[in-house]
Amino acid sequence: MVLSMVGLLGIPLGWIWSRLAPPQRERVVSSDRRIPLQLESWHRFDDLVLYALLGLAAGIVTGVVVWLLRERRGPVMLLAAVAGSVLAGWLGTRMGPSFAQGLYTVTEAPQIGDVVEQAPVLESVWVLLAQPMAVALVYGLLAAWNGQDDLGRRLG
Repeated sequence: MVLSMVGLLGIPLGWIWSRLAPPQRERVVSSDRRIPLQLESWHRFDDLVLYALLGLAAGIVTGVVVWLLRERRGPVMLLAAVAGSVLAGWLGTRMGPSFAQGLYTVTEAPQIGDVVEQAPVLESVWVLLAQPMAVALVYGLLAAWNGQDDLGRRLG
């Protein structure tokens, strides 16, 4: 249950990223060639960092929420949360650019000299590891801080 619920967080994570990530503006120089405007190519890095920060934030929240499921604490819950976070990261890296493509569709053929906006893209798959690493770190820190043999599973 935890794996699937955490995995489904990738869809809203991708949607939020698609709304926040900046597009890259390009000038059309011929019918099949575009050149990025000056300093606009840096938005490729901005897109990656923005997704990584969203993944870290989602991982921190996920780690805390999963830790608060008091009766189920333990290594199985940690593995389920980390595997769900990997699934969420993969799903977010697939859905986010798809959502962004819908925002930056070209309705008519651009003329030479026009400036068009290219939808943001994620050029590295390594960014999907931010959320699982944050989940493992937060859950591990909370378990280490707990200090009880049963991780505080018993309520009494």
